[in-house]
Amino acid sequence: MTTPNKTPPGADPKQLERTATVREIGSQAVWSLSSCKPGFGVDQLRDDNLETYWQSDGSQPHLVNIQFRRKTTVKTLCIYADYKSDESYTPSKISVRVGNNFHNLQEIR
Repeated sequence: MTTPNKTPPGADPKQLERTATVREIGSQAVWSLSSCKPGFGVDQLRDDNLETYWQSDGSQPHLVNIQFRRKTTVKTLCIYADYKSDESYTPSKISVRVGNNFHNLQEIR
């Protein structure tokens, strides 16, 4: 999502999108996963349904790659994780990396 202003922590991304505070740009990107179990892939990761999710199927690290076709500024990234629902699959660390291609990614957070 991109935003012209600073987004308040804990803000509801869907509400912010409805009020034009942010704009969802994930559909402009190509998404790929390091691995996934059948029926738990990119479509479930992006479907806006809190009952569906991505489930990896391989050794760590588990990666979600989001590649835009052209240089894109992303000011806000929203990630939903529900520790109470399934603590064993909730990530303990999330790394956000940016770059011009897969080989020059720099960790920013």
